[in-house]
Amino acid sequence: MSIDAVLGGLLVRQLDHWLPGALHRSRRATLALAYAGDPGTAEAALRVVAGFADRLRGRRLTVLVLADGGPELPARLGVVEAGLPGDVAVHVVPGDPGRLPVVLKAAGAVGAPLLTLVDGAAPEPALLAATATGRPAEVLLTSTAPTLRPALTAAGFPLVTEVELVPTDGTPARLVAFGTRLDKSLEAFKEALWATATATAGVDAAVRYRDPAGGLLDVGADPPTGPLRDALLAELTRHGPRTVTELRRHTLTATAYRAGDAGRALAELLDGGAVTRDPEHGRLGGDVLISAGPAPAGRSTV
Repeated sequence: MSIDAVLGGLLVRQLDHWLPGALHRSRRATLALAYAGDPGTAEAALRVVAGFADRLRGRRLTVLVLADGGPELPARLGVVEAGLPGDVAVHVVPGDPGRLPVVLKAAGAVGAPLLTLVDGAAPEPALLAATATGRPAEVLLTSTAPTLRPALTAAGFPLVTEVELVPTDGTPARLVAFGTRLDKSLEAFKEALWATATATAGVDAAVRYRDPAGGLLDVGADPPTGPLRDALLAELTRHGPRTVTELRRHTLTATAYRAGDAGRALAELLDGGAVTRDPEHGRLGGDVLISAGPAPAGRSTV
């Protein structure tokens, strides 16, 4: 499983989630793909769009591909583009991602659903601000920078998560980050991240995920919850009691884990007596308050 395979699969799965919602919200939407290097995932993205041809009737989808792919890039994409419905307009624009603000403005992307991929470019403020002009806006970034969270937050994305992809063969790691204003999109991104890695495991070089806290996680359908238990307990110790909903949000934004993993980790913490809950009994739902520390003697934690 190479990094490129993970990134390609991640874009495809995120498009599968984003496109139906975008078409439901608005009669127009924009998908922008900006590459500092090889635009290798653009063809796969167009194939996903082709799979939604029946839902595109009466809608307008603009696909922007911004890359220095040479004269062969339009020809490569043209093979896939030929099978797209007339409701999809594909524009291949030569240049680097720094041109994205101008390209998005010219395409009329402002104020309608916008999903942007920026692959390998520096997170310049003007570039990220342009990706935030959609309603709603979502952005998927890849970079060798140590973190992208502050730049995405400053650009206007209140929900941000990032995970480092670390090949086991010693090749350079890459950071992938996602910014959105929608909780469901953030959850979908994390589901896509683990589903992609699990589906491609064993192909080419293996890739592990480095949690923002610093630990390396082996890829699998059910990642080990030990690091997440530690992260949640640390959050409770630092900031005091939190609801399950707040801890799920923390899991999504501050760790490599999925929201569902938070439920497993909290159940294990309760079973081990490391935390308590209020109310003491019932479903471990979103409004249940979790506190660090063991339960008083004679009191059940579950």
